[in-house]
Parts: sequence; structure tokens; C-alpha cells
Amino acid sequence: MNKGKNLKPHIAIFGRRNYGKSSFINALADQDIAIVSEIAGTTTDPVKKSIEIPGIGASVIIDTAGIDDSGELGDKRVKKTFDVIKTIDLAILLITHNSFGQFEMELIDMFNDYAIPFFIVHNKSDIEKLQPETQKIIKVNSKTDIIDFSTLNYDIFKIYELINKYMPETAYNSKSLLGDILSPGDVVMLITPIDLEAPEGRMILPQVQAIRDVLDNDCICIVLKENDIEPYLKKMSPKPRLAICDSQVFKLANAVVPEDIMLTSFSIVLARQKGDFTNYLKGTPHISNLKDNDKVLILESCNHHVTCDDIGRVKIPRWLSNYTGKKLDFEVVAGLGKISDNITDYALVIQCGGCMLTRKQVFGRLKPAIDAGVPVTNYGMAIAYVNGIFNRAIKPFIKIDEL
Repeated sequence: MNKGKNLKPHIAIFGRRNYGKSSFINALADQDIAIVSEIAGTTTDPVKKSIEIPGIGASVIIDTAGIDDSGELGDKRVKKTFDVIKTIDLAILLITHNSFGQFEMELIDMFNDYAIPFFIVHNKSDIEKLQPETQKIIKVNSKTDIIDFSTLNYDIFKIYELINKYMPETAYNSKSLLGDILSPGDVVMLITPIDLEAPEGRMILPQVQAIRDVLDNDCICIVLKENDIEPYLKKMSPKPRLAICDSQVFKLANAVVPEDIMLTSFSIVLARQKGDFTNYLKGTPHISNLKDNDKVLILESCNHHVTCDDIGRVKIPRWLSNYTGKKLDFEVVAGLGKISDNITDYALVIQCGGCMLTRKQVFGRLKPAIDAGVPVTNYGMAIAYVNGIFNRAIKPFIKIDEL
């Protein structure tokens, strides 16, 4: 998984075979980054390319297989194309020769279901112009913009304008992690264990993001290991307004950080920024309702080297089993990999902090479970709950009496 690439806004190009999707992408990027061929079905799997979009910045363009592909292999390609919808921030639907029918309507229904903004490009307009009748049908069924376009003679800035119009600002302008609960001059204490899961010679992304956000809000950042919490609090002044710890040391941090200092975890901070925080709040207490042989799905956001004490694959299953006293069945799916079973087979879904995913990708990942009424939670919130400190961990961000 390309970590940097996956944090950029994602734009996917959809359309039937031989509608010029790859040529359109090359025009958009002003370089040959997608394979162009007269042979239908040249693009078989979604292909990601990074480009610069004026007004938005670095973005990821996804070239998809034709939505009208057929046969056993074609059906698999179409399914992969549909799966892309769960991970994107904006869709561009290409049509040609004034063709607009069931294939396009099925895509639009999926865009709407996943709240994906989109606009339509009538491609190959050098061969056939967009007709008023087609434009009227599209307006009735989609209520979005449509523009005539030809890769032989085009004004790409009109496409850029539409991308800027429809791209959600949250896709490229992330809100502050902590700005709404801090004031300039506040001290924030970051508790960062250095263990087997800590990357060699550097810090994990959530810790780095927290440091930058604290500084951006004109606050003072103190970074220390868990065994230095008590000595620091005894010697230093002023005391921190907020302490953020790695979820794995929640229990220890709760014991040594005084109650008058707000305490939460990096995972919960990220859950509020890019996760479905409202449904996490509702879903976490369902941990107490787990029964013998219940299946628990754990969603990691990245593929990483698995250690003997891995947080998602070892520690969380152990903590949940000990807390509930039940024999639970755990399944781990990394990255944006396919979930093998029906989502309703699971009694609980636990999503990691999602530091390697966009907000839209996290929501798309959780949507099937939420739609099916399956409770969802987050690494940090689940760990806080089984340690009996759930209310304290979410208190910086919500009034407990609102639950």
C-alpha cells in the first residue's frame, strides 16, 4: 500500500468500454499515464495514478474497467470497478454518442448510496455532439452537470472547474485534530511507547500528526514514554491540559494521569477526525453483549509486519476475550481487502484509527455494517471500554450525558 498516495483525494473515472476513459485521464494529467487502445477492455483492473489538480493539489486518479464488461472474467472486473466507489471522494462518469441507459443509472444509484459527488462528461464530442434530448434525460435522472469533451480539441480547465466544484473540501482540507478543545499556550502530553511495534528510528503517523496539530494550534507539545509520566508530572509546571496515549498503555496512563487532566488516545483522536464517531459511540457498549461463538471483524487500514504481540491480531482479541469471558471468533482484514463473509455474520466490527485511509474510505469501509445494523467501534474506544475508562477517554470530545 502506498501510504502517501492513499491520503490524497481520490477521483475515479467510470464508463463503458471504449468510451475513452484512459485517453481522458491522459488529457487530465497532460501526460501518457494510462494505456490507450482501440481494443475494448484494455483496462482490466482499477489503476491508480497521482496527478496535480489546480485548486486541490496532489490527487489520485483511478482508471476503471468498463461497466458493460461481460462474461465470467468481465463480471469480476465490473465488481472491482463497483468496489472502487466505496473508496473515492469524487466520480466522473463518461458517456459517448449520447448513450445514457441502465449501466449509467446503476452507477449513479451507487454514487448516491455512498454519497459520492459526481459529474458527467460526454466524451468524443468531435464525433457526435451532446444532444438536448440526452441532456434533458440526464438532468432528470442525475441532477448534475454534464459537459461536452473531446481529447482531440479540449479545454481541460473546464474539467478542473467541475472537479473543484464537486470535490468535497474535507477530501483535501482536513479539520484540526484538537483545535476545538485547546487554547493557545495549553500543554499537551503525548505518551508514546517504544516497543516492538514502534517503527525503527521514527514515530508512527498518528503521533506525528498530533505533534503537528498541537503546534499548529499554538500549544506546547511534550513527548515522553509511559515510564516518564509520573516523574514529569511531579517536576514540571504548568500541568498538561490534555494527555494522549497509545491505546496499548491506556490502563497505565489512566492510573497515573490525574483526573483533572483530560486523557484520550491517538486512535480516538483519529476516529473523531476521519471515522464514524457517532456510530462508534453507539457501537462500543455492544462489547458487553457479545456471546460465545460470536464473530468479531477487525479492520486494519494498512498491511504491516505482524509482530508476536500485534495490537489488532493479538492484543485486542485477547483483551476482548478476557473482558467478556466468552469464546469469540476473530477475523482480521487488512487494507481495503475483501471481507469474506456476509457482514451480518459478525456481531461487532472494530476499525483501526485509519491513519492510512481517507475519511471517505473509512466511511465506505464501515457502511455495509452500519446499514445492516451491525455495531461498529474503533481500536482505541474498544480498548478504553474493556479497561473501564471509556467515558474518560471520550470526555474531551463529548458530554457524557449526551450518550
